[in-house]
Amino acid sequence: MQDKLAVLWTSGDREVALKMVFMYTYNAKLYQWWQDVQLIIWGPSSKLLAQDAELQNYVQKMMEAEVEVVACKACADSFEVTPDLEELGIEVKYMGKPLTEILKSDVKLVTF
Repeated sequence: MQDKLAVLWTSGDREVALKMVFMYTYNAKLYQWWQDVQLIIWGPSSKLLAQDAELQNYVQKMMEAEVEVVACKACADSFEVTPDLEELGIEVKYMGKPLTEILKSDVKLVTF
């Protein structure tokens, strides 16, 4: 059985980020509810993250806890925030195929 969680964060709502996405993603890794945890930044969430220092600090904390953080390049490019996300140390890449592979696999996916 695969012990991997992928969290697909699409919302541009700051409260959703802080009170749901980040809280669960960070704690899932910190308390080892899942062995591998990946946060996928997709859509309006990329713009929100690029503009919000508190969210950026939280993402840094998650990366230090070994949450894998990636962002969709097509989304980041459309919001013109690719350089901002890369500067945070986030891998920005095209995510259509990787997301399809997640959906076809045993990886658990939760979306916000």
